Formats: sequence, C-alpha cells, structure tokens
Amino acid sequence: MDQIRRETHQPVRPTFSELFTPKLVTVLREGYTLEHFRADAIAGLTVAIVALPLSMAIAIASGVTPERGLYTSIVGGFIISALGGSRFQIGGPAGAFIVLVAATTARVGVDGLLLATIMAGIFLLVIGYLRLGTYIKFIPYPVTVGFTAGIAVIIFSGQIVELFGLKLAGKEPGPLVPKLMAVGEAAGTINLSATFVAVLTIVAIALLKRWRPKWPAMLIAIGLASVIVALLSLPAETIGTRFGGIPRSLPWPAFPSVSLARMIDVLPDAIAFALLGAIESLLSAVVADGMTGRRHRSNCELVAQGFANIASALFGGICATGTIARTATNVRAGAHGPVSGMIHAVILLVLMLVVAPLASYIPLAALAGVLAVVCWNMVEKQAFATLLRTSRGDALVLLATFLIVVFRDLTEGIVVGFVLGSILFIDRMAKSIAVEPDQSLVPEDVADSASAYDSSEASDADTVVYRISGAFFFGAASTVGTVLDRIADQRKNFILDCSAVPFFDSTAANVIEGAAHKARRAGVRFIIAGASPQTRRMLINHGVKRPLVTYAASIRDARAQLAGNRE
Repeated sequence: MDQIRRETHQPVRPTFSELFTPKLVTVLREGYTLEHFRADAIAGLTVAIVALPLSMAIAIASGVTPERGLYTSIVGGFIISALGGSRFQIGGPAGAFIVLVAATTARVGVDGLLLATIMAGIFLLVIGYLRLGTYIKFIPYPVTVGFTAGIAVIIFSGQIVELFGLKLAGKEPGPLVPKLMAVGEAAGTINLSATFVAVLTIVAIALLKRWRPKWPAMLIAIGLASVIVALLSLPAETIGTRFGGIPRSLPWPAFPSVSLARMIDVLPDAIAFALLGAIESLLSAVVADGMTGRRHRSNCELVAQGFANIASALFGGICATGTIARTATNVRAGAHGPVSGMIHAVILLVLMLVVAPLASYIPLAALAGVLAVVCWNMVEKQAFATLLRTSRGDALVLLATFLIVVFRDLTEGIVVGFVLGSILFIDRMAKSIAVEPDQSLVPEDVADSASAYDSSEASDADTVVYRISGAFFFGAASTVGTVLDRIADQRKNFILDCSAVPFFDSTAANVIEGAAHKARRAGVRFIIAGASPQTRRMLINHGVKRPLVTYAASIRDARAQLAGNRE
C-alpha cells in the first residue's frame, strides 16, 4: 500500500506505532553499546547535579515543600525520558510553572494541586493521542519570547523577599504591583546576612560559569553558601529551620481526595497546567532538535508528559514538564539517548537518600539566588531587542504578551499574543497575494515599464488572461474580488490562471463564483486554468462548475479550448 501511495504521489501517513514509539525503543533498536551507556551515565550525573538544587528551589518558590520538587524530578523525569518522543528531553519541575502552582496551592491547597496535576496529565494524554501536538508549533515566536520574559519577571519578583530576608507584615500578595508594594513596606526589615548569602551565591555562579563552565556552578555555589552560614552561624533561614529538612525516601503512591465539585473547582488550573506543559515541553524538544539535528515525536512526547504528571502527583510531586536548561545541559554533556534522563532520575533518588540530612543546612537565600540566575538566563535578551526593532507587528505581539503575563495572567497572555499574531499573519498573507496579467502575454515594452497593464495590448483581442499568485483566503477576498469584478466582463473570453495558488478557502470560492456569474451575464466565457485537484474540488463544491466555468490544465489548454470552439 505504501508503495502504491509513493508511486501515485499520495502522502504516506505514519502509523500509530511510528507516531507513539518512545525514543528509548528507537535508540535500543539501533544498537546500544557500553560506550553509549558510559556517555549517558556521565550526562545523567551532570544533569542530576544541576537538577538537585533547582528542583528544591522551584518547589519552594511554588509554595510547597522542597522534597516535592525532588519527587517530581525523580518520578516525572524518569517517565518522561523512558516514554518520551525526544532523545534528550530532561523532565522535572520548571520555573514557568511557579506562578501557576503557587496560585493553585494558595487557593485549593496541596491536595487540590495534586488533583489538578493528575487532571492535567489526563488532558495531555488526550492531546497527544488526538495528535494535536503538531499544532503547538503554530504559536508565534514573539509570543514565546514575551511569555518567557514575563515568567522570568514574575519569578524574580517572588524571590525578592528571600533574596533580602524580608519580613512581610502579612501573606505575600500574588499580583506583581501589590507584591512590590508589600516589599517596599518591608524594606526596613532587610536581613544583611541573607542578602550577603544571596549575593555570594549569584557571584559564585557567575564566576564559575565564566572561568570553569564545565563545573556544576549552582551546586558549588549552594554548597559554599551553606558552609559559610553554618561556620559563621549567620542568622539566615535554611531549609531545616523552615521545613525541618527533607525525607530520605519516596512516599508510597496515593490518590488525593476526589469529588465532582473538587474536580470542577480545579478544572481551570488543570487546563492551564496542561497547555503550559505542552508548550514548554515541545519548545524544549525543539531546542534539543536544533542542537543535535534530530527530530522529536511531538505527540509521543505529550503522551509521556501526561503519564509523568499523573505519576508525579501520585507520589506527591508537582507539575512535570520538559525543561529547556536541563535538556540543553544534557546535550552538551554528550548524552546519547533517553537513558541519560533515566540515570539522572535514579541519581537524584540516591542523592536524596544519602544527603537528605545535609539539605537542612541550605540557606533559602542561596536557593533564591539560584532562581535569580535562572530568571536572568530565561530572558532571551537578544531576541527581545531584535523583535522590538525589526517589526512593529512583532513588537506589538511581544509587548502585549509580556505585559499581560506580568500584570494579568499567564493564559491570557498566551491567548492574546496568539490572537494578535494570527491577525498579523492574516494581514501579511492578504497583502502578499497578487492578481496580475500573465506576463507571457504582455508586450515587452509594457512588461518592462512601471505602467499598468492595458488589456487592449494583449496578443488576443478577444481574450484576457490573469494570474492569481499566493494563498487565496478570506483575508485576501476583498482585494481579489475587486480586481475580478473589474476585469471579468472586459473581453469575450476570460482565463484565470490559478496554478500559483497553493490554497483556496470557501470565501475565495465564493468570490470566484460571483465573478463567474457576472461574466456569464455579460456573455464572457470563463475558464479556470492550472487549478490543483484540491482547488478544483473546493470550487466545484461551491457551485463553480459548468455552465458557469470550464477547467483547463494550463493556459495553453485553455486557449486550445477556445480555438476549438471557434473552429
């Protein structure tokens, strides 16, 4: 069957197994050697060292205890690598989720958060199995840049209290402006020890990244800060003083309390988790593809994300997704395939079992410093500046997304940015279409001049030939319709060349039908030349057929039809 499709130039649709076979299976089929395992083990260790402090920092910033971030990286990260559609994807808690998770936890508690995460996992399974993952790529680039920058601003604003050791009068507000006002009111409570620890952590990370880029800068900086706080007995709050440390084992899986009312209550959160998880994970997979030249399976990746979120919540973890920074670290560390991500999860489990008591000494200001560095790295500064100065339309989409994410809501920012980007695309596509005389029929002195085409100079006094170039859809209907109404009754014969039209929609078909009726009333013979089978089918379904029009494979065939009628 595939051979027949190839011979008839029909597209070969991938089978279910081709779409949803995990990359782990693909890698093992190719032949997995000891050398490959060694490369994956080194990469897995490297990523685990990076993920250890990040997982705890993101969990704390999300309003939950630090061990829940580790549970997410261990359970969710293992499943994402084992079942995913990307060779190099590293899963775990992501900074982009901090705002959503924190808001959900504050509103419905940890139990509601776990239920929302399970529901989000189910939604991701549905999105993946319905093969909707391919549509995520339609999100405009300015939207992703503005969204990421907005997330970075929100995350950083949430770390100001920990960076300076402030004591707020009440609960920290969620929205940016009230949060900054509360921070300003608490400026007099600054803890110089916490500030020193945060600055030390940031400076240490920056210096290590510059002078020893292959060293685990974040882990070394946090270790240095922890030692200094312990030796000097600095009055800086630590994981131990606030949370009492972290457990030394994974909990048994358990379902959160479930009821219809509870599910309805957390439904908006679950939808937001699923959409953001799909976007974040596929963007991460695209980044990995760009670094390696490989291609990921988007729908398979979403299915893996779904199972990972369900499992993560059952073990007490938070939302899991593909993480761009850790995935890029995995690629740079020389990973061969998904085994590196699985090893990263296993190493995190071992580290949690072994060094859990030491985690109590980690200063919260140091973790806030780590997140401050993450926020700085999240902002695509060069891309942001380029979009602002190269195109007004892209700048509008970028700024609208960024400002709405910062001052309103993450989901609203994505939706508004996507709508504005779509309108901008429609406008550009509408302006790109052209309706012009066929230049092969225009005398050289006219074709080379800037003057408008005079149909009276055509080689055939009874026939006018025009060509449409570009996608003909509702956005271009008014422009094309105006031209067709003007020329459809100029001669005895009107040939419309559609060979350069890749796409027709119903609005375009309706415009052609109107022009055909006008030509028939004027006694003009209307021939459509070069239309693809799909275009012809669309036109015929909308009534553009005999006796209104006839079809020809090319302009030459159309002229042959006319010559035959004259004979």
